[in-house]
Amino acid sequence: MIIPGARVLVTGASGYIGGRLVGELLEAGYRVRCLARTPAKLDAAPWRAEVEVVQGDILGDLSQAVADVDVVYYLVHSIGEGSDWTEREALAAANLRDAAVAAGVQRIVYLGGLGEPDGSDSANALSPHLRSRHRVGETLAAGPVSVTELRAAVIIGSGSASFEMLRYLVEVLPVMVTPRWVDTRCQPIAVRDVLRYLVQVLSVPESAGRALDIGGPDVLTYREMMAVYAEEAGLRPRVIIPVPVLTPRLSSLWVGLVTPLPRSLARPLVSSLVNEVVVRDDTILQLCPGPRITYRESVRLALQRVAAHDVRTSWSGAGSSSVAGSLPTDPEWAGGAVLRDVRERTVDASPEVVHRVTMGIGGQRGWYSGEWLWEMRGLIDKIVGGPGMRRGRRDPDLLRVGDAVDFWRVEAIEPGALLRLRAEMRLPGVASLEWRTEALPGDVDGDVARCRLVQTATFVPRGLWGRAYWYGVAPFHTFVFPGLIDGIAAEAVGGGRRRGDAVHAS
Repeated sequence: MIIPGARVLVTGASGYIGGRLVGELLEAGYRVRCLARTPAKLDAAPWRAEVEVVQGDILGDLSQAVADVDVVYYLVHSIGEGSDWTEREALAAANLRDAAVAAGVQRIVYLGGLGEPDGSDSANALSPHLRSRHRVGETLAAGPVSVTELRAAVIIGSGSASFEMLRYLVEVLPVMVTPRWVDTRCQPIAVRDVLRYLVQVLSVPESAGRALDIGGPDVLTYREMMAVYAEEAGLRPRVIIPVPVLTPRLSSLWVGLVTPLPRSLARPLVSSLVNEVVVRDDTILQLCPGPRITYRESVRLALQRVAAHDVRTSWSGAGSSSVAGSLPTDPEWAGGAVLRDVRERTVDASPEVVHRVTMGIGGQRGWYSGEWLWEMRGLIDKIVGGPGMRRGRRDPDLLRVGDAVDFWRVEAIEPGALLRLRAEMRLPGVASLEWRTEALPGDVDGDVARCRLVQTATFVPRGLWGRAYWYGVAPFHTFVFPGLIDGIAAEAVGGGRRRGDAVHAS
């Protein structure tokens, strides 16, 4: 039994589950340490002052992270990150396992995936995603440290990848032509129940050294899940037409276009929908008894969170492409070019007000001018496999380092002074967009706040194609960037009232 007061290491603390689990562990009385590649991503977390943060990578030296730790929560994954992501997942699990052994860790708790193959050559063989989840669990359990593996299917909660995929499919498409997986059975589980199990197993000695299935009280087909969502969201019943010729690969293409999920993530997730994922062994109900949230109630709770702009963590927050710091230099063969579009305005408002306006950019509030150009660029990005514009924002007012903003990610924040975004769209180079504010003297009586707002778009091209891209889109910059800075300035002068305050996501 791991008693309250024990030291716990949470890997993946900037992710969807990890970011919520930390608070639950603190409330239960555990001392928490977080492993983060970019510690600044955790600065705005409500529990930041109560935890220790160690900088590091799951594939690097973990000796400092696991030192004097009783329990490690393994919540990281590399799904869709390059063609070799399954191999990197196995290597990362082995690296953590070996570090835990050397440090004398008592327990590893791992959140894996449900799914039972009928045979490696059968049509029901596990998808690469689920196969990798199981392989990670086996790799962790191959050492002497006791492992508790919790296997879950679809996790329903505001901000989860599964919920966002479901939400956009149902809300955007009143008529859906789907593959046969629409009638595959699934046992979804509310994120609140997942967190409860993750914490409870520490105090249950019988959970050590076991793989335990976890799920909600309902077993549904994906067709039924979409029907319930439509009812809870107040939408008309959706027409679903299953066809036998739509393969998982083709399905992932339209899922990538319609939902916020990029194709690289949509493809492995969609390929897993062909596997029936239901609880085969309900031992967890005896080990960790307690009421479970129904699927309908979990959807209702998630929709309430979204409507109230109270999404604490999101699947998009764990993106790895944003790294705080300056933009990388161009390779020598590209000439080391750094291309910029710099615009400056004097604004009759304080730096704090102007900064607050910039912190509300994107999402439902948009980009002030040339909205159709932004949408068109997002559509093109979706078509070529990028995140597109549907990813939106986690919160309409608050940003943290690492947050997604449409096809950008927050790279740096200096309160009252700086916001810098880095592009995650598919580009032949590296792009960033930043706003800096600095105070200026007021009027002769000194009672009117003024500041200088500098907006800088930076692009580091890759070779000649990168330069051709920049100069090719330069004419569009003359429509987009002046309107963007003018819109920010005008809103700040008006007191920083947000254009989207009356708009709520559904």
